[in-house]
Amino acid sequence: MKNLVVAIDGPAGAGKSTVAQLAAKKLGYTYIDTGAMYRAVAWKTIQQNKAISEELILGVVKDIDVTLQYANGKTKVMVGADDVSSAIRTPEVSAIVSQVAALGPVRVKMVDLQRKMAERGGVLMDGRDIATNVLPNADVKIFLTASIEERALRRWKEMKEKGYAIALDKLQADIAARDKADSEREISPLVQADDAVLLDTTGLSIDEVVARILDLCQ
Repeated sequence: MKNLVVAIDGPAGAGKSTVAQLAAKKLGYTYIDTGAMYRAVAWKTIQQNKAISEELILGVVKDIDVTLQYANGKTKVMVGADDVSSAIRTPEVSAIVSQVAALGPVRVKMVDLQRKMAERGGVLMDGRDIATNVLPNADVKIFLTASIEERALRRWKEMKEKGYAIALDKLQADIAARDKADSEREISPLVQADDAVLLDTTGLSIDEVVARILDLCQ
């Protein structure tokens, strides 16, 4: 069986990384979480302890070394020698990641890294512009979405489990704002590729979504 290149795009909180990891594990593919790479740049920017500015972000991305290490069904996110897998999932990082990802030089560097990782096939990559920009020749393209209410509720449960107390209505507003920022940015906005399959996960369990992804990869 050919090692496919699978691209999954969709808005914030659609459950991309959860289902993509599980599907990759079942397929025996490497999972590449591109959002984590932008989050790593955001994390490193915050570490500078300076006011967040375009200049600061561009200074950080110039020589950042982001790598994804896949082992035991989990992707470890490394910045240099630091494992930042948990550190990049904080509300502080979420608050600036759209700003980071909107900058041209940041995207150029990350996309270059992502394409190199996909060259050998057997890869499942998720993000905002994978099928439209990063891997336009992917074998399977999926656009994963869900209602804002459902996405906010999922994110709220995730945050609660990690000990963060965030109001649900604030999360809904945050997700709506990220949708707007991601869809309207000049460089590689979030849009469904013409040849992508739309998969609305509202009301579906994680297992049901994974099963549909696996069907598409047959």
